[in-house]
Amino acid sequence: MAKILTGKEVAEALNARKAADVEKLKLRGIIPTLCIFRVGNRADDISYEKGAMKRAKKIGVAVKQIILPEEVREDVFEAELKKANEDPLVHGILLFRPLPPQLDGERARRMLNPAKDIDGSTDISQAGVFTGSQSGFPPCTAEAVMEILRFYGIDPAGKRAVVIGRSLVIGRPAAMMLMQKNATVTVCHTHTMDIASIAQKADILVTATGKLRSVTPEFVKPDQVIIDVGIAWDEEKGRIAGDVDFDRVEPLAGAISPVPGGVGTVTTSVLIGHVVEAAVKMSRYREEQFAVFDEE
Repeated sequence: MAKILTGKEVAEALNARKAADVEKLKLRGIIPTLCIFRVGNRADDISYEKGAMKRAKKIGVAVKQIILPEEVREDVFEAELKKANEDPLVHGILLFRPLPPQLDGERARRMLNPAKDIDGSTDISQAGVFTGSQSGFPPCTAEAVMEILRFYGIDPAGKRAVVIGRSLVIGRPAAMMLMQKNATVTVCHTHTMDIASIAQKADILVTATGKLRSVTPEFVKPDQVIIDVGIAWDEEKGRIAGDVDFDRVEPLAGAISPVPGGVGTVTTSVLIGHVVEAAVKMSRYREEQFAVFDEE
């Protein structure tokens, strides 16, 4: 039987660390603040928003919501995003995408202030992941994968890791972060031949395709660590489930994260943690600026 890598304990540990940082900031008169920027009323956006707000309240992070109608004009949308970018009381912005077709999603992504880009969507944030420069923030879900490995004492160094999925949101950044931890990484995608045989050689398997039960026993070897990032609706069981055919794979693996209750549970804690980190960075920058001013 595999060890179940549940996300609750990981999230609680993250929350405790960040709550301590929030208290330090508040002693200096700084309240870390998240701006949730949503266009329309997509059910998945609203669900994630509620989770983020609940986690923010638990840690002590304030939340400001900007909710615009689905049919909003581009000039109105961009004016509101510009305000959030320039608001000194906002430390992090969560911009839900995709945007409605009348809005230029790529332009919006480029407009976002990298210092407030807490979900790693801007070019500067992505460059930070790929260069290891720590500029910006990595995508929250990819970082949640790494937080689970760290919490459970799974060191990627020297291990063979396989990532199934190459999106800029999960697959590619997760691969780079594993590589930075000295894993030997293979990225598989829709054009990869015989993925199962490649995956079976992995010590750590990260799957992020969103294809229900696509990871079967043929992908697995004994003692393999499996991090399931995929989310799909399981009609048969009437609930969400992951990429992994859990009932068949779990007895074969060494450790596995469940869906639900795994990576997704950690992602919102990472998101709120990024808001706190952004507030710390901004406060340090302002202190440095004032120090220079005082010297003059």
